[in-house]
Amino acid sequence: MTRRAGTRARAGWPALLAVLTIVPGVAAVAFPGPARAAAPTTVCQIRDERLTEISGMVATDSGFVLVNDGSDEASRRRIFFLDARCAVVRTVAFPSRPRDTEDLAVGADGTIWVADLGDNDRTRSTVALWKLAPGARRPVLHRLTYPDGPHDAEALLLGGDGRPVVVTKQGGEAGLYVPTGPLRAGATVPLTRAGQLRLPSTTTANPYSFFGRRLVTGGATAPDGRRVVLRTYADAFEFDVTDGDVVAALTGGTPRVVALPDEPQGESITYSRDGRSLLTVSETAGQPPGTRPTVLRYARPQPSATPSPAGSSPSAGSPPAPAVSGGSSSAPSVAADPRAGGGGVRSLLLGVGGIGVGLLMIALVAVGRARRTRR
Repeated sequence: MTRRAGTRARAGWPALLAVLTIVPGVAAVAFPGPARAAAPTTVCQIRDERLTEISGMVATDSGFVLVNDGSDEASRRRIFFLDARCAVVRTVAFPSRPRDTEDLAVGADGTIWVADLGDNDRTRSTVALWKLAPGARRPVLHRLTYPDGPHDAEALLLGGDGRPVVVTKQGGEAGLYVPTGPLRAGATVPLTRAGQLRLPSTTTANPYSFFGRRLVTGGATAPDGRRVVLRTYADAFEFDVTDGDVVAALTGGTPRVVALPDEPQGESITYSRDGRSLLTVSETAGQPPGTRPTVLRYARPQPSATPSPAGSSPSAGSPPAPAVSGGSSSAPSVAADPRAGGGGVRSLLLGVGGIGVGLLMIALVAVGRARRTRR
């Protein structure tokens, strides 16, 4: 999420306006009870003052790699390499200024992918992926363009064939986009829309309430390629991947859920190098003085047989999805909460409430335009 001088954008207008895209699908998704969050363990704290707007993280054999989101300060527009104690050991500069770096991924060969995909105002004609090969001194820029206009995106996954999958930060149904061909330095490669994803609803506490539970802010692929995880400001959703097909997993699978409650602004997630844990870190810009970004370790959710959640959304042309494992004792499956005793009523009320909020936002925008016209 891009910052502007002297402000802390947090979810901002784009997140509020996302309700207009959330509303059509709200009533179709059963609203589960709150997930029981297993307490995370602290891995280490980051004390480098340049790392307060962390938007992407991957784990390496020797520590971590991190990036900030878009920043006005040149010292923060770098790829940061940290040791296992979260101390910065080196940085890599970009050969030209990135627009808004929002996520990281690591390939099977150790290549670091930097996802320069942020576009809060939806004005970019192209987005970019930077590739830093092992031992390289500078990352290489690869430009991409959407087939259906600009999108804001903060999550990057890698398929079994190494092809990147972009997941948009969009309420309701997030778009899944893949390149139409091999990436080429100095050229712009079109993306194609490969599917759409609707995450199940939860009630996990987070700074942005309902909006924070619907917007994808980061993602990661497991080291063995057999799982991927997406996160919101509130939760992590892990999907099983068959034959390296990430798009099929996201459009037809049932995720397991890990609650990530009350992170100041959680946008980063990755797997530990052994694939047994999920690691997160939050932005701390705007927090009380002395607040340090902290890498947290969460136990992965364990599979158990559960039915598919209401509101799953396969991509066009996909076969009906088989039942996929989901849920655990520490993170129950995303089905209607049996204690609610009226999931349909709750969903209906939520849908009506969402429509009301959407109408209110439209009215506020109309009033603002009218005032500017009179001026």
